[in-house]
Amino acid sequence: MIQAVIFDLDGTLLDRNSSVRTFVEQQYERLKPNLSHILKENYVKRFIELDNHGYEWKDKVYQQLIEEFSIELSPKAMLEDYLQEFKHSCVPFINLQWMLHNLKKQGLKLGMITNGYGQFQLDNIRALGIEDVFDVILISEWEGIKKPDAEIFDRALSKLKVSANESIYVGDHLFNDVEAAKKVGMMAIWKRNDAWQSVEADYIIDHLIEIQNILKVLQKT
Repeated sequence: MIQAVIFDLDGTLLDRNSSVRTFVEQQYERLKPNLSHILKENYVKRFIELDNHGYEWKDKVYQQLIEEFSIELSPKAMLEDYLQEFKHSCVPFINLQWMLHNLKKQGLKLGMITNGYGQFQLDNIRALGIEDVFDVILISEWEGIKKPDAEIFDRALSKLKVSANESIYVGDHLFNDVEAAKKVGMMAIWKRNDAWQSVEADYIIDHLIEIQNILKVLQKT
């Protein structure tokens, strides 16, 4: 019997691609006095390329942008804009609120494990309006350990007071989410994206609303 569902954040609950594009477009407008010599579409496109789906930290991204486009701003100033303003650009995947509240109504415990910087990720979670729905939220910086290390999964399970075989993990990353969760004995749902063509997950979804149907099947078995 499934007792808990644990989620990744970026690319799973937060539509990071849409959020990043929204943020970069707005950043260009905020910093336009220093960026007007660059075509907006070129600035947005290059930021997204350098960002590498969030796996390149932004100090390096901004240093590269400054060098390539001869921007008369410091990496520190541009990074500070990112840290302070990104939360205002957070875009949820469709049906996020409905899905989470529906799971809670069914008596399921909800957890989140996300890699990233503590306050930055918490700000984004709060921007989505979902912090209070979760029983446990683990952010790698504050935990001192990150996915795919099994310890952070075990820590979440311990805090939720459930066993691995009573839990489902939902994420978009092949190694950090799907394979890591399966290694600790959890059932894994992969939220499909363009990074991988084939992922051996227990279930594959395109939309969050599909989780409800999966749970209906599992609760009958």
